[in-house]
Amino acid sequence: MEMDQLINRINELSRKNKSGGLNEQELAERDSLRKQYLSIFKRNFRDELERIEIVDEEPPMKH
Repeated sequence: MEMDQLINRINELSRKNKSGGLNEQELAERDSLRKQYLSIFKRNFRDELERIEIVDEEPPMKH
């Protein structure tokens, strides 16, 4: 499932929970989707951090 689809379904379940509650199957689905979302988010964040290159050079001094 793509991230956008995942978020949309999580939001659907959230709205349903606020308006009338979720059954056991929907609660289990929501928990599973949240875990998938966090896993994808962490992986994407880790990938982004690994692409960061730290450059710590002193600029040349001007006289």
